[in-house]
Amino acid sequence: MLENPIKSTRKKRLYRTLYALLTLCLIAGTVAACGKGGSGATADGKSILRYQGSTGQVGAFELAADLGYFSKIQLHWEGDTTSGPANIQAAATKQIEFGSAFNGAVVKLSAGGAPITSVLSSYGADQDSFTGYFVRDDSGIKSARDLIGKKVGVNTLGAHHEFITREWLHQQGLSEPEIKQVQLVVLPPVSTEEALRKGQIDVAALGSVFRETAVARGGIHSLYTDKDLFGQFDYGTYVFRKDYIAAHQDAVRDFVQGTARAIRWAQVTPRDQVVARFTDIISKRGRNENLDLLKWYRSTGIPAPGGVIADKEIQIWIDWLVRNGELPQGKYRATDLYTNQYNPYANGTYKPDAGPTGEAAK
Repeated sequence: MLENPIKSTRKKRLYRTLYALLTLCLIAGTVAACGKGGSGATADGKSILRYQGSTGQVGAFELAADLGYFSKIQLHWEGDTTSGPANIQAAATKQIEFGSAFNGAVVKLSAGGAPITSVLSSYGADQDSFTGYFVRDDSGIKSARDLIGKKVGVNTLGAHHEFITREWLHQQGLSEPEIKQVQLVVLPPVSTEEALRKGQIDVAALGSVFRETAVARGGIHSLYTDKDLFGQFDYGTYVFRKDYIAAHQDAVRDFVQGTARAIRWAQVTPRDQVVARFTDIISKRGRNENLDLLKWYRSTGIPAPGGVIADKEIQIWIDWLVRNGELPQGKYRATDLYTNQYNPYANGTYKPDAGPTGEAAK
């Protein structure tokens, strides 16, 4: 027997109403969970840590997961980040659990009232990996003074490239009014080299694969590098919200110990083995990424074993912001903004046993 069309319509409306109510409940539940500072747990009780990645690259925490170094957390990719400041802003506003950015940006966000704490170094400059600030060989630019009235291409404002550039100009003797005449132009890293070669900018900040490929094409040279300023130095850190750390110490501890071990694994493992591992990780995650970039990988860029944070790596940017009138004198100290308490390499002697993969971080 055919169903009465009026009853059928009413039934469909009832189902739609119930579905809408169920959807609202699920959304409300998700919002409530986010409001509590976490994104839930797996069926076996592991804390889920949401994060933003970088296309064509493998984060140390992603390496740690692949090496089997986590036992209490599970990572969940929420998409790719556009910049360090945006990444830690997402962490501070509970869109993700942790983020990574230049330490100067971390200091500024903390000073702005964001309740975040750095727990582990995330990137820096070592012998093989650093950021260079390049000019064309035919540009005629030879000194900091030659940059007055010129344009410097950077990936974002208020982050690593800006801080390094302004610090170099200061160290080279330019006054603050002169430094302000050096224009910073925001460009995506993939377009920065081309802009330099076309004369749209006068200096290009180039790191990692972008530096390697640009140098290989010739016709440019570095005017200054971050390594020139401070030597081998950790420049960025992973941050968590303070409320998340307080509520999920075991998860944060597991994240830090596993990521620290992965950093150390990459620091002491032959480059070809690291690249092979990264290739496998990127292939397995299925995000349609370009594997060709991996051939330009040189090192972690993190000089400190296991990514242990040094006081000077944050204090130097506090002092910089104070000198530029952006922070009051004496209000902020590096020790208030970071902790090494979860890092097993903090005492300088940690040698973990082999993880589930059978590979040990040395």
